[in-house]
Amino acid sequence: MIKVGVVGAAGRMGSEVCRAVAGADDLELAAVVDAHGAGRAIRDVAGIDSDLVIADGLEALVEGDCDVAVEFTGPEAVGANLQWLLAHGIHAVVGATGISDEDLEAARRQSDGGDANALIAPNFAIGAVLLMQFAAEAAKHLPHVEIIELHHDRKVDAPSGTALRTAELIAQARAEVPDAPLGDDRHPGARGASHADVRVHSVRLPGIVANQEVIFGGTGQTLTIRHDSIDRTSFMPGVLLACREVADLDGLVVGLEHLL
Repeated sequence: MIKVGVVGAAGRMGSEVCRAVAGADDLELAAVVDAHGAGRAIRDVAGIDSDLVIADGLEALVEGDCDVAVEFTGPEAVGANLQWLLAHGIHAVVGATGISDEDLEAARRQSDGGDANALIAPNFAIGAVLLMQFAAEAAKHLPHVEIIELHHDRKVDAPSGTALRTAELIAQARAEVPDAPLGDDRHPGARGASHADVRVHSVRLPGIVANQEVIFGGTGQTLTIRHDSIDRTSFMPGVLLACREVADLDGLVVGLEHLL
């Protein structure tokens, strides 16, 4: 039995993770942490059969003897939390986006020299991971491409981590293409952001969970690859897979595709 803690347990994604872990036969929900929901029973937050009470500090993960912690907080906390988990020998599964390059490199050094591994995934939906892989392959043949990502209006970061990761994979694939197009900054803002020389457009509206489409253009044709998450349960198979596999990784790994 793998003992799992959830950081950010009172949030929309965190409470969904608690339900998924509690429903898995080979996982045990051993600790729940959230500074904004401290003192509340996770039973009331996530609707699961558990006597756990949400703690306000990461020390609860050690007290719960957690093997793995799932981190779904936000940009202001994820970097420090990741380093804390690795320093305390707890494998980390990170879904929060917005981690800085400096924090990422510090965590990579910790995982290389310590006993705990980390998996950082911009998106845990299997379909979204496949979209990224398909987009990278398509970019070798249709290098003219733009990304449109749509999320709910309470998402604090833009572009999304999924869009940034998709752009980076496309850029790696286009490196093999002669005369691949680069970003156009003649009208800053009108064409969205440019990341890794790929145009990215972000939409934030109520009623949306998470959607992304990658549009390729070629001579007399277009190709659109789109993924839609219509419910947060779409992310849970990937989260549970990561909880089961993170202990077998080698240090810090970015991208759920490494487990597929």
